[in-house]
Amino acid sequence: MNSLKDTEIVAGPASGRPNHTHRFRGLAGTGLIATLAAMVSTTLAAVLARAAGVDFEIPDGGETIPMSGIAVVTGFFSVVGVVIAVALLRWSARPADRFTWTAVTLTALSLVPALISGANAATVTALLGLHLVAAAVMIPALARSLRARTD
Repeated sequence: MNSLKDTEIVAGPASGRPNHTHRFRGLAGTGLIATLAAMVSTTLAAVLARAAGVDFEIPDGGETIPMSGIAVVTGFFSVVGVVIAVALLRWSARPADRFTWTAVTLTALSLVPALISGANAATVTALLGLHLVAAAVMIPALARSLRARTD
């Protein structure tokens, strides 16, 4: 296998494949459902963490992260993931593999701000967990959807 061939651009649908519009709509629909599931999951996890005593206070300015803020940020970055998946479906010969590697890398990078925030250990642990919850919902759903649309 030549790794240079992985970057070939998909020219168009092969015979027997659904058209582009159907493929993109299906992926976008899956992405929307997964985004809502990720928002609910992370918000519920944050509420449970707060009930367990996590204060979600960030030392710079002493502000507390609101539960609605967790839902909004999860939703925003989940939609960014859907956009990346759609772009890879359009322009990559192996969109599911490329998406998985990209999403895992971006998830790892998203952990850095929590680690360097200076918040207490409980808040840092909860924030890391929330990132992983969102990734655990979004990445498999979109990767599976990409595989189904390229088989």
